[in-house]
Amino acid sequence: MGWVANRWTGVAAAIWIQWSCGASYTFSIYSSVLKSTQGYDQSTLDTVSVFKDIGANFGVLSGLLYSAVTPYTRRHAAPSKSKWTSLAGPWVVVAAGAVQCFAGFIFIWAAVVGLISPPPVPVMCFFAWLASNGQTFLNTTNVVTGLRNFPEYSGTIIGIMKGFVGLSGAILIQIYHTFFDGDPATYLLMLALLPAFICVLLMFLLRIYEVHGSDYKKHLDGFSVVTVIIVAYLMFIIVLQNVVSLPYWGRMFAFVILMVLLASPFGIAIKAHWEESRKLAQSYTIETGSSTNKGSTSSSYSPPVDEVEYHELPSDEGQVQVISDDVLPHEEEKNILQAMCTFDFWMLFVTMISGLGSGLATINNMSQIGQSLGYSTIEINNMVSLWSMWNFLGRFGGGHVSDCIMHRKGWPRPLLMAATLGIMVLGHLTIASGFRGNLYVGPVLVGICYGAHWSLMPTITSEIFGVKHMGTIFNTVAAASPLGSYILSVRIVGYIYDKHADKDDNSCFGNDCFMLSFFILAGVAFLAFLVGLALYFRTRRFYKLVVIRRLKHYA
Repeated sequence: MGWVANRWTGVAAAIWIQWSCGASYTFSIYSSVLKSTQGYDQSTLDTVSVFKDIGANFGVLSGLLYSAVTPYTRRHAAPSKSKWTSLAGPWVVVAAGAVQCFAGFIFIWAAVVGLISPPPVPVMCFFAWLASNGQTFLNTTNVVTGLRNFPEYSGTIIGIMKGFVGLSGAILIQIYHTFFDGDPATYLLMLALLPAFICVLLMFLLRIYEVHGSDYKKHLDGFSVVTVIIVAYLMFIIVLQNVVSLPYWGRMFAFVILMVLLASPFGIAIKAHWEESRKLAQSYTIETGSSTNKGSTSSSYSPPVDEVEYHELPSDEGQVQVISDDVLPHEEEKNILQAMCTFDFWMLFVTMISGLGSGLATINNMSQIGQSLGYSTIEINNMVSLWSMWNFLGRFGGGHVSDCIMHRKGWPRPLLMAATLGIMVLGHLTIASGFRGNLYVGPVLVGICYGAHWSLMPTITSEIFGVKHMGTIFNTVAAASPLGSYILSVRIVGYIYDKHADKDDNSCFGNDCFMLSFFILAGVAFLAFLVGLALYFRTRRFYKLVVIRRLKHYA
């Protein structure tokens, strides 16, 4: 069973679940048919999209369920042998998410194709929330499980996990172009079936495994290389589709290559497990021979010094003293209520309102922004796909860069968060300018910074508040995203759009439709930049004395 179920195949399985569950990022593909079949104006459509965002980003329930089914085990503590522990595990959370995704999208699909009469707006909002909320169960499982299995490079593994969620929009849109081009209703049916099938197929591979040794960076880099190849390939296909119209056989050929690339993480997982097993076998042979030469009668095996068993980060003050003999700030595992009583929590929350909320406001209105500025339908669809590229680049790069600057430079992660907020200001100003081609520049900056927040926020949360309740805490902070999306997308972007729209068809054309909205978003992002900078100065000493020294201690 070790060759089937191990932490490396767990990473590959999590990658597949992640790329299939990002339907919330393709809202622009089916928003038009939802608007026309249900008779919505732009504000009503934005309201439905906000509930979709609430579901996709408010994952407190998933965090609580994960904590309940994956008990916290301290280092060197004997694992629980209860029947519940043997039956439970991360797969329970994945199963719950798959059921929600299926139920929500099946209902939306039935309403769009006319199997049921158009439901009241609150009912549609509920099922939009339900469909997207399943994503948080899958995301929480993959992120927290990955962090527990790969503790020393948490930014890298979270970047990979979060990156594939961001990349999923582009992958799902390629599937749409290949099989359902021009038929967004059938695409909705696929969104109900595909993630549920993949989750059922792979969910039992997601487990918390004991970690022996810390020499796994090169294998994580292998996953990273494949990920970059997939991104480059998708970029090539998107640009090609923008230049020429591919025939059906061309789209099928491109899709087959994409599936081969997506399957390659399982090859990396097999190789990584084989090398790790061989290394452990060699270490066992050396240790056994050494014990025999010393006349040892013990049959137990003690791992070498460079092999460690990992469950979660230590929470008692005595473990902090191991890192340094200096006087260090007290490090503890905070629960959600304790975290909410700190300034750090609310500073993170405020930065997320702008960083995530304004990003969602941008992607949710991408179709309408493109239409108002005279972009073609294929250009708009390609921009949505490209947004996924930039979103992925931010998620993936945010994790890698933050690990790099911490391991090599000793710079705290909140510094990178503040920098991304500053760049986001420039992105909003570019979109507001309205010059021809602005949607090929502004969304790049906004998308990268938006994605980076999704990698940085969970990692910073685990470092400031601990790992034990990380799933619940980072999902609570992520609740700032739908709150920001509602304020910025509905109350600002949607309201200003409707004020300029033609009352007959609820359409708006020209730069005035969105210019004022994005100037406001730029101002909000600048205020969040100041808060992020304050968070950096507030936590700088803590990172220097605790987090960075802990990394050096376990290196």
